[in-house]
Amino acid sequence: MGYISDIRKKIGHDPVFMPASGCSIVKDHKILLQKRSDNGRWAMHGGALDLGETFEEALIREVKEELDIQILNPKLINVYSGEDVHLVYPNQDEVYGISAFFLVTDYIGEIKIDHTEVAEVKWFDIDDLPNEIHKPDQKALKDIIDYYKKEYLCFKE
Repeated sequence: MGYISDIRKKIGHDPVFMPASGCSIVKDHKILLQKRSDNGRWAMHGGALDLGETFEEALIREVKEELDIQILNPKLINVYSGEDVHLVYPNQDEVYGISAFFLVTDYIGEIKIDHTEVAEVKWFDIDDLPNEIHKPDQKALKDIIDYYKKEYLCFKE
């Protein structure tokens, strides 16, 4: 978060716009979520864009940093903004996200988490998610699961 960290040095905890990318990795009717180290909530994978990055480039970089895997063919589901992606971090930094969320159904590599950002990862059945979902991910997660069920499961069940 170099750019956001630099801005924070100048403005403190005041609200800022934060462009970000996130994804759900879904395989065999299961979704991989990560427990965030900062607030202990389950979340999708991703993070803030660096200057000059596209949403997809940031997503690929962030997932590589967090999970040490290379995602393949991320499918853009939607872009979210407003109160749905508003967040006040535990340190009182406030952001209004402009967040592109993707569905990922394939990747290369073995998952190895970066414990500085991710406390743990776990596969959940898409119909049995944990209650403690990171607020900015809630609407996007529902939309991604709905899309996955419609596009990938409609002919399998």
